[in-house]
Amino acid sequence: MKKIAFTVAASLLTILAILAVMEACNDDQSAGPHQDRLYMAGRQAQDPQGQPSPPAQRTRIALVMKTLTNPFFVEMEKGARRAEQDLNVELIVKTGAKETSVDQQIAIIEELTEQKIDAIVIAPADSTRLIPALRRARGKGVMIVNIDNRLDREHARKAGLSDIPFISVDNYRGAYLSAKHVSGQIARPTEAAIIEGIREADNAVERKKGALKAFRENPNLSVVAVETANWKIDEAYKVAGQIFRNHPRIGVVFCSNDMMALGVIEYLEEKKRRDVLVAGFDNLSEVRDALRAGKLRATIDQQAAVQGYAGVRAAVDLLRKQDVPAETLVDVRLITGKDL
Repeated sequence: MKKIAFTVAASLLTILAILAVMEACNDDQSAGPHQDRLYMAGRQAQDPQGQPSPPAQRTRIALVMKTLTNPFFVEMEKGARRAEQDLNVELIVKTGAKETSVDQQIAIIEELTEQKIDAIVIAPADSTRLIPALRRARGKGVMIVNIDNRLDREHARKAGLSDIPFISVDNYRGAYLSAKHVSGQIARPTEAAIIEGIREADNAVERKKGALKAFRENPNLSVVAVETANWKIDEAYKVAGQIFRNHPRIGVVFCSNDMMALGVIEYLEEKKRRDVLVAGFDNLSEVRDALRAGKLRATIDQQAAVQGYAGVRAAVDLLRKQDVPAETLVDVRLITGKDL
Protein backbone atom coordinates (compact mmCIF):
# COMPACT_ATOMS: atom_id res chain seq x y z
CA MET A 1 0.00 0.00 0.00
CA LYS A 2 2.80 2.42 0.81
CA LYS A 3 4.36 1.70 -2.52
CA ILE A 4 1.09 2.44 -4.34
CA ALA A 5 0.56 5.71 -2.42
CA PHE A 6 4.07 6.86 -3.22
CA THR A 7 3.53 6.13 -6.92
CA VAL A 8 0.24 8.10 -6.98
CA ALA A 9 1.82 11.09 -5.24
CA ALA A 10 4.72 11.13 -7.68
CA SER A 11 2.31 11.03 -10.59
CA LEU A 12 0.30 13.95 -9.22
CA LEU A 13 3.44 16.04 -8.75
CA THR A 14 4.48 15.33 -12.33
CA ILE A 15 1.05 16.38 -13.67
CA LEU A 16 1.09 19.59 -11.66
CA ALA A 17 4.56 20.46 -12.97
CA ILE A 18 3.46 19.90 -16.56
CA LEU A 19 0.38 22.13 -16.05
CA ALA A 20 2.51 24.92 -14.56
CA VAL A 21 4.86 24.88 -17.55
CA MET A 22 1.93 25.01 -19.99
CA GLU A 23 0.36 27.99 -18.15
CA ALA A 24 3.64 29.91 -18.23
CA CYS A 25 3.95 29.31 -21.97
CA ASN A 26 0.40 30.55 -22.51
CA ASP A 27 1.17 33.72 -20.51
CA ASP A 28 4.22 34.44 -22.64
CA GLN A 29 2.22 33.93 -25.80
CA SER A 30 -0.59 36.17 -24.62
CA ALA A 31 1.91 38.96 -23.89
CA GLY A 32 3.24 38.68 -27.41
CA PRO A 33 5.14 41.33 -29.36
CA HIS A 34 3.03 44.21 -27.93
CA GLN A 35 4.41 43.62 -24.44
CA ASP A 36 7.89 43.23 -25.88
CA ARG A 37 7.57 46.64 -27.58
CA LEU A 38 6.39 48.24 -24.36
CA TYR A 39 9.30 46.73 -22.50
CA MET A 40 11.83 47.90 -25.10
CA ALA A 41 10.28 51.37 -25.22
CA GLY A 42 10.61 51.59 -21.47
CA ARG A 43 14.23 50.53 -21.64
CA GLN A 44 14.97 53.06 -24.38
CA ALA A 45 13.43 55.86 -22.32
CA GLN A 46 15.91 55.19 -19.51
CA ASP A 47 19.53 56.19 -19.19
CA PRO A 48 22.23 53.56 -18.38
CA GLN A 49 21.35 53.82 -14.69
CA GLY A 50 17.71 53.04 -15.49
CA GLN A 51 16.46 56.59 -14.81
CA PRO A 52 13.97 58.31 -17.20
CA SER A 53 15.66 60.71 -19.65
CA PRO A 54 14.51 64.36 -19.68
CA PRO A 55 12.45 65.43 -22.74
CA ALA A 56 14.51 66.82 -25.63
CA GLN A 57 14.72 70.62 -25.51
CA ARG A 58 13.51 72.50 -28.59
CA THR A 59 15.94 74.72 -30.49
CA ARG A 60 15.75 78.24 -29.04
CA ILE A 61 15.87 81.13 -31.49
CA ALA A 62 15.65 84.80 -30.50
CA LEU A 63 14.15 87.45 -32.75
CA VAL A 64 15.58 90.82 -31.72
CA MET A 65 13.81 93.77 -33.33
CA LYS A 66 13.94 97.54 -32.90
CA THR A 67 10.54 98.03 -31.27
CA LEU A 68 6.91 96.95 -31.34
CA THR A 69 5.61 100.52 -31.41
CA ASN A 70 5.94 100.36 -35.21
CA PRO A 71 3.30 98.04 -36.74
CA PHE A 72 5.89 96.90 -39.29
CA PHE A 73 7.65 94.90 -36.59
CA VAL A 74 4.36 93.53 -35.30
CA GLU A 75 3.89 91.98 -38.75
CA MET A 76 7.48 90.74 -38.71
CA GLU A 77 6.83 88.91 -35.45
CA LYS A 78 3.71 87.30 -36.92
CA GLY A 79 5.77 85.78 -39.70
CA ALA A 80 8.39 84.58 -37.23
CA ARG A 81 5.67 82.99 -35.07
CA ARG A 82 4.42 81.05 -38.09
CA ALA A 83 7.94 79.75 -38.62
CA GLU A 84 8.10 78.79 -34.95
CA GLN A 85 5.07 76.53 -35.43
CA ASP A 86 6.12 75.14 -38.80
CA LEU A 87 9.68 74.36 -37.73
CA ASN A 88 8.95 73.27 -34.14
CA VAL A 89 11.35 75.68 -32.45
CA GLU A 90 11.02 77.94 -29.43
CA LEU A 91 10.93 81.60 -30.45
CA ILE A 92 11.92 84.31 -27.98
CA VAL A 93 11.04 87.85 -29.09
CA LYS A 94 12.93 90.83 -27.67
CA THR A 95 12.74 94.50 -28.66
CA GLY A 96 13.91 97.89 -27.60
CA ALA A 97 11.53 100.52 -26.28
CA LYS A 98 12.08 102.73 -29.34
CA GLU A 99 13.63 102.42 -32.78
CA THR A 100 16.58 104.43 -31.49
CA SER A 101 17.17 102.17 -28.44
CA VAL A 102 20.54 100.88 -29.65
CA ASP A 103 22.04 100.40 -26.18
CA GLN A 104 19.00 98.38 -25.18
CA GLN A 105 19.45 96.08 -28.17
CA ILE A 106 23.10 95.59 -27.25
CA ALA A 107 22.11 94.63 -23.70
CA ILE A 108 19.51 92.18 -25.07
CA ILE A 109 22.11 90.47 -27.25
CA GLU A 110 24.52 90.14 -24.33
CA GLU A 111 21.77 88.71 -22.12
CA LEU A 112 20.76 86.16 -24.75
CA THR A 113 24.40 85.15 -25.20
CA GLU A 114 24.71 84.43 -21.47
CA GLN A 115 21.50 82.39 -21.66
CA LYS A 116 23.15 80.20 -24.32
CA ILE A 117 20.53 80.88 -26.97
CA ASP A 118 21.01 78.78 -30.11
CA ALA A 119 20.55 81.57 -32.66
CA ILE A 120 19.77 85.29 -32.89
CA VAL A 121 17.80 86.82 -35.76
CA ILE A 122 18.63 90.52 -35.54
CA ALA A 123 16.92 93.54 -37.08
CA PRO A 124 19.50 96.08 -35.90
CA ALA A 125 18.63 99.61 -34.87
CA ASP A 126 22.15 100.66 -35.86
CA SER A 127 24.32 99.18 -38.61
CA THR A 128 27.65 99.43 -36.74
CA ARG A 129 27.21 99.71 -32.97
CA LEU A 130 25.72 96.22 -32.50
CA ILE A 131 28.58 94.44 -34.26
CA PRO A 132 30.85 93.97 -31.19
CA ALA A 133 28.02 92.35 -29.21
CA LEU A 134 27.13 90.10 -32.14
CA ARG A 135 30.79 89.13 -32.52
CA ARG A 136 30.90 88.05 -28.87
CA ALA A 137 27.71 86.05 -29.35
CA ARG A 138 29.18 84.29 -32.37
CA GLY A 139 32.30 83.53 -30.37
CA LYS A 140 30.10 81.67 -27.88
CA GLY A 141 28.62 79.53 -30.64
CA VAL A 142 25.43 81.52 -31.29
CA MET A 143 24.30 81.54 -34.93
CA ILE A 144 23.46 85.01 -36.30
CA VAL A 145 21.02 86.02 -39.05
CA ASN A 146 20.68 89.69 -40.10
CA ILE A 147 17.26 90.86 -41.32
CA ASP A 148 15.63 94.17 -42.31
CA ASN A 149 18.50 96.65 -41.81
CA ARG A 150 21.89 95.51 -43.06
CA LEU A 151 24.89 95.50 -40.76
CA ASP A 152 27.70 97.68 -42.10
CA ARG A 153 29.63 95.43 -44.47
CA GLU A 154 33.10 96.81 -43.75
CA HIS A 155 32.67 96.77 -39.97
CA ALA A 156 31.21 93.26 -40.17
CA ARG A 157 34.15 92.08 -42.30
CA LYS A 158 36.68 93.44 -39.81
CA ALA A 159 34.82 91.69 -36.99
CA GLY A 160 34.85 88.38 -38.86
CA LEU A 161 31.10 88.47 -39.46
CA SER A 162 31.04 88.89 -43.22
CA ASP A 163 29.42 85.47 -43.65
CA ILE A 164 26.26 86.35 -41.69
CA PRO A 165 23.20 85.78 -43.95
CA PHE A 166 21.21 88.92 -44.79
CA ILE A 167 17.46 88.93 -45.50
CA SER A 168 15.65 92.11 -46.45
CA VAL A 169 14.40 94.05 -49.47
CA ASP A 170 16.07 96.28 -52.03
CA ASN A 171 15.49 99.49 -50.09
CA TYR A 172 16.98 101.61 -52.85
CA ARG A 173 14.58 100.23 -55.44
CA GLY A 174 11.57 100.44 -53.12
CA ALA A 175 12.20 104.11 -52.31
CA TYR A 176 12.82 104.86 -55.97
CA LEU A 177 9.46 103.35 -56.95
CA SER A 178 7.55 105.24 -54.25
CA ALA A 179 9.20 108.60 -54.96
CA LYS A 180 8.96 108.07 -58.72
CA HIS A 181 5.21 107.61 -58.45
CA VAL A 182 4.72 111.10 -56.98
CA SER A 183 7.50 112.84 -58.93
CA GLY A 184 5.95 111.61 -62.15
CA GLN A 185 2.86 113.69 -61.38
CA ILE A 186 4.82 116.97 -61.29
CA ALA A 187 4.78 118.95 -64.54
CA ARG A 188 5.82 122.41 -63.33
CA PRO A 189 8.66 123.73 -61.12
CA THR A 190 8.11 122.35 -57.61
CA GLU A 191 10.15 121.99 -54.45
CA ALA A 192 10.56 118.58 -52.79
CA ALA A 193 11.62 117.27 -49.39
CA ILE A 194 12.81 113.93 -47.99
CA ILE A 195 12.15 112.79 -44.42
CA GLU A 196 14.74 110.10 -43.71
CA GLY A 197 15.16 107.51 -40.98
CA ILE A 198 18.07 106.99 -38.60
CA ARG A 199 21.05 108.26 -40.55
CA GLU A 200 23.39 105.53 -39.31
CA ALA A 201 21.03 102.78 -40.53
CA ASP A 202 21.80 101.20 -43.88
CA ASN A 203 18.16 100.94 -44.93
CA ALA A 204 17.64 104.65 -44.25
CA VAL A 205 20.68 105.51 -46.35
CA GLU A 206 19.50 103.36 -49.26
CA ARG A 207 15.98 104.76 -49.18
CA LYS A 208 17.27 108.32 -49.24
CA LYS A 209 19.45 107.48 -52.23
CA GLY A 210 16.55 105.90 -54.09
CA ALA A 211 14.24 108.85 -53.47
CA LEU A 212 16.92 111.36 -54.53
CA LYS A 213 17.42 109.49 -57.78
CA ALA A 214 13.69 109.55 -58.57
CA PHE A 215 13.35 113.25 -57.75
CA ARG A 216 16.42 114.23 -59.77
CA GLU A 217 15.08 112.48 -62.84
CA ASN A 218 12.32 115.10 -63.03
CA PRO A 219 13.81 118.47 -64.11
CA ASN A 220 10.82 120.26 -62.60
CA LEU A 221 11.69 119.07 -59.09
CA SER A 222 14.31 120.60 -56.82
CA VAL A 223 15.09 118.98 -53.47
CA VAL A 224 15.28 121.77 -50.86
CA ALA A 225 15.24 119.78 -47.60
CA VAL A 226 16.52 116.41 -46.38
CA GLU A 227 15.85 115.94 -42.67
CA THR A 228 15.68 112.98 -40.29
CA ALA A 229 12.74 112.10 -38.06
CA ASN A 230 14.31 108.83 -36.83
CA TRP A 231 11.42 106.71 -38.12
CA LYS A 232 9.00 108.34 -35.60
CA ILE A 233 5.55 109.81 -36.22
CA ASP A 234 5.84 112.58 -33.61
CA GLU A 235 9.28 113.68 -34.80
CA ALA A 236 8.04 113.74 -38.39
CA TYR A 237 5.20 116.03 -37.36
CA LYS A 238 7.70 118.47 -35.83
CA VAL A 239 10.15 118.23 -38.74
CA ALA A 240 7.32 118.89 -41.20
CA GLY A 241 6.53 122.10 -39.35
CA GLN A 242 10.14 123.22 -39.61
CA ILE A 243 10.66 122.49 -43.29
CA PHE A 244 7.33 123.95 -44.42
CA ARG A 245 8.02 127.14 -42.49
CA ASN A 246 11.37 127.40 -44.24
CA HIS A 247 10.11 126.20 -47.63
CA PRO A 248 6.37 126.87 -47.97
CA ARG A 249 6.42 126.02 -51.69
CA ILE A 250 7.20 122.34 -51.13
CA GLY A 251 4.77 120.25 -53.14
CA VAL A 252 6.23 116.73 -52.78
CA VAL A 253 7.47 114.83 -49.72
CA PHE A 254 8.98 111.36 -49.61
CA CYS A 255 9.03 109.74 -46.16
CA SER A 256 11.29 106.75 -45.56
CA ASN A 257 8.59 104.93 -43.62
CA ASP A 258 4.83 105.14 -43.20
CA MET A 259 4.97 106.23 -39.57
CA MET A 260 6.79 109.41 -40.58
CA ALA A 261 4.39 109.84 -43.49
CA LEU A 262 1.49 109.82 -41.02
CA GLY A 263 3.22 112.55 -39.01
CA VAL A 264 3.63 114.70 -42.12
CA ILE A 265 0.01 114.10 -43.16
CA GLU A 266 -1.18 115.15 -39.71
CA TYR A 267 0.71 118.43 -40.02
CA LEU A 268 -0.62 119.10 -43.54
CA GLU A 269 -4.19 118.43 -42.42
CA GLU A 270 -3.86 120.90 -39.57
CA LYS A 271 -2.55 123.53 -41.98
CA LYS A 272 -5.21 122.60 -44.57
CA ARG A 273 -2.55 121.92 -47.19
CA ARG A 274 -4.13 119.62 -49.75
CA ASP A 275 -1.70 120.44 -52.54
CA VAL A 276 1.24 118.34 -51.27
CA LEU A 277 1.93 114.85 -52.62
CA VAL A 278 3.20 112.48 -49.90
CA ALA A 279 4.82 109.08 -50.48
CA GLY A 280 5.81 106.52 -47.85
CA PHE A 281 7.33 103.10 -47.33
CA ASP A 282 6.11 99.97 -45.43
CA ASN A 283 2.43 99.53 -46.44
CA LEU A 284 1.17 99.57 -42.87
CA SER A 285 -2.50 98.85 -42.33
CA GLU A 286 -2.64 102.20 -40.54
CA VAL A 287 -2.15 104.11 -43.81
CA ARG A 288 -4.92 102.40 -45.79
CA ASP A 289 -7.46 105.17 -45.12
CA ALA A 290 -4.90 107.81 -46.11
CA LEU A 291 -4.22 105.94 -49.35
CA ARG A 292 -7.92 105.69 -50.18
CA ALA A 293 -8.40 109.41 -49.47
CA GLY A 294 -5.38 110.44 -51.53
CA LYS A 295 -3.59 111.94 -48.54
CA LEU A 296 -0.85 109.35 -49.10
CA ARG A 297 -0.20 108.73 -52.77
CA ALA A 298 2.06 105.69 -52.57
CA THR A 299 3.80 103.29 -50.23
CA ILE A 300 5.95 100.17 -50.53
CA ASP A 301 5.02 96.72 -49.30
CA GLN A 302 8.23 95.09 -48.11
CA GLN A 303 6.44 92.02 -46.73
CA ALA A 304 7.57 92.20 -43.11
CA ALA A 305 6.01 88.84 -42.22
CA VAL A 306 7.93 87.14 -45.02
CA GLN A 307 11.17 88.61 -43.70
CA GLY A 308 10.40 87.38 -40.18
CA TYR A 309 9.60 83.87 -41.39
CA ALA A 310 12.68 83.71 -43.62
CA GLY A 311 14.92 84.86 -40.77
CA VAL A 312 13.85 82.03 -38.49
CA ARG A 313 14.05 79.55 -41.36
CA ALA A 314 17.64 80.63 -42.10
CA ALA A 315 18.61 80.26 -38.43
CA VAL A 316 17.26 76.72 -38.34
CA ASP A 317 19.13 75.84 -41.53
CA LEU A 318 22.38 77.22 -40.11
CA LEU A 319 21.96 75.13 -36.97
CA ARG A 320 21.39 72.07 -39.15
CA LYS A 321 24.60 72.92 -41.04
CA GLN A 322 22.71 73.47 -44.27
CA ASP A 323 23.68 76.02 -46.89
CA VAL A 324 22.05 79.45 -46.52
CA PRO A 325 22.31 82.16 -49.22
CA ALA A 326 24.52 85.10 -48.30
CA GLU A 327 21.73 87.47 -49.31
CA THR A 328 18.00 87.01 -49.79
CA LEU A 329 15.94 89.92 -51.11
CA VAL A 330 12.18 89.83 -50.66
CA ASP A 331 10.20 91.47 -53.47
CA VAL A 332 8.98 95.05 -52.99
CA ARG A 333 5.60 96.12 -54.31
CA LEU A 334 4.33 99.62 -55.05
CA ILE A 335 0.95 100.19 -53.40
CA THR A 336 -1.39 103.07 -54.30
CA GLY A 337 -5.03 103.83 -53.58
CA LYS A 338 -6.00 101.91 -56.73
CA ASP A 339 -4.65 98.70 -55.19
CA LEU A 340 -7.03 98.80 -52.23
